[in-house]
Amino acid sequence: MTENTQSDRAATPVATEDHDRQPFDFARWWDRVGILAVLLILVVLMIIIAPNFASIDNILNIARSISVTAILAAGMTFVILTAGIDLSVGSIVAVSGVASVLVALNGVPAPFAILLGVLAGAAAGAINGFFVAYMSLAAFIVTLATMIFHRGLAYTMTGGVPVVDNALNFRDFGNGYVLGIPVPVIVMVVVYVVGWFVLERTRYGRHVYAVGGNPEAARLAGVNVKGVLLSVYVIAGACSGLAGVIFSARVVSAQPTAGTGYELTAIAAVVLGGTSLMGGRGRIIGTLIGSVILGVLTTGLILMNVPFFTQLLIQGIVIILAVSIDSLKQRPLRLRRSVRRRGDVGGQPITTS
Repeated sequence: MTENTQSDRAATPVATEDHDRQPFDFARWWDRVGILAVLLILVVLMIIIAPNFASIDNILNIARSISVTAILAAGMTFVILTAGIDLSVGSIVAVSGVASVLVALNGVPAPFAILLGVLAGAAAGAINGFFVAYMSLAAFIVTLATMIFHRGLAYTMTGGVPVVDNALNFRDFGNGYVLGIPVPVIVMVVVYVVGWFVLERTRYGRHVYAVGGNPEAARLAGVNVKGVLLSVYVIAGACSGLAGVIFSARVVSAQPTAGTGYELTAIAAVVLGGTSLMGGRGRIIGTLIGSVILGVLTTGLILMNVPFFTQLLIQGIVIILAVSIDSLKQRPLRLRRSVRRRGDVGGQPITTS
């Protein structure tokens, strides 16, 4: 008995020491420090090599230019937090913008034209959410199909050509200023403040994270999983509709080609900002930082007169890096789950009566 007690006591410090020696958590480091460090390094680099990058006018232009994709990325964050994906947001930008311009041309007041564009986007998102949540179809396939459908719908509504109206009644929504700050930037900030509050300070936000982390456990805990899945696609659609209205206001026209490729930029911003493609982990503030990184990079390349096709190459590399970073972040979690499963299988002795 004495020998066993002494051996147990001798083993205790070793176990405690092993427990205290935690491995480096790349995911936490990236979310707290890494993404900000990348932004700061990129800004300093652009100030050095890009002419007039640090001017006030250029900073305002960067903020205005990222507003559309940043609003898209805010809605995409909700979807990706549930381990989903939405490839249709770029096409919804086109449909919503076209709808808002067409009704404005028919005498609808500006506030109602803007609202209609947002509602059109929300309705498009509801279609995605219905098929994903209630028909149990793969989000990738559903949103790929609706991406094609909505793009075709935008072309059909405009007859395949842009509809231009230089006297568009809500043009200030994309080109106006309030106290020297562009209106799209103010709208973007409001979207992120509301998104942060919903995800971080409400029960619904906790449900979104729960569904993304483990939908079956969330269901057993009383969460309406299907309702949450439907709602996140509606939110993504509404954000896309809002972005579409801003885009149309900026160019004072209904463009059936609007938003082409924006879905990839939005996804890259979300993943760069620390939200996991596997769902259940991430913060919407990180998405905003990821959007700023992409905006700074794009603007800097333009100021350096980098050819457009070279910019596409660089953007593709950034998306690959974003996915690679997400994979690196998932490794410690997968390792812990693997160890836990081995412990569950082999750690308990088999007893017989």
